[in-house]
Amino acid sequence: MAKAKRSASKDHLPIASAVRARRRRLGLTLQELADKSGLSAPFLSQVERSQTTPSITSLIAIAQALQTDIHYFINPPPSSQVVRRAKTPEIIDTGSPVRYVRLSGGHPERQMEGLLMSIPAGSKAPATAREGEGFYYVLEGELKMTMGSETFILGPGDTAHFDQRHSFEMANAGKRVLRMLWVGTPRIF
Repeated sequence: MAKAKRSASKDHLPIASAVRARRRRLGLTLQELADKSGLSAPFLSQVERSQTTPSITSLIAIAQALQTDIHYFINPPPSSQVVRRAKTPEIIDTGSPVRYVRLSGGHPERQMEGLLMSIPAGSKAPATAREGEGFYYVLEGELKMTMGSETFILGPGDTAHFDQRHSFEMANAGKRVLRMLWVGTPRIF
């Protein structure tokens, strides 16, 4: 049975989540946003928690401080985006032997990305660390993953899900192409 669509309520104001998401994306604290907008940090905290609705004047000040315009808060992007690319995949050319196919949508404020990766036999990526979370799902082949002093061999159906700020390295441990799904934050491309 389909769920009834929720009506907009004080607990689900899109302005609150849009202000919070934009502030975080820019790496600003509430106090820094307060300083830039000329509004108080407690007021902005209430806005972000849907405890108050800013006036048009306050919303314009918030928008300017967050380097956007008021329409960003009034007309948020669609809540979902269906992507149909089965016949025409979006291939991302990086100049490397790894083939990346974008699975996620392309709306500009997305925070997460989904990629299908095809990695040739013998390929190895150097140790790396980056912001955000990563979820790797092996579809075909063998993934050799080293995290710290531990090394794992992952096969079809195996997953790795971790905070990517920890150094890790990956290699195709098999004799054929490794195909895996990566979903993570922040977006790479």
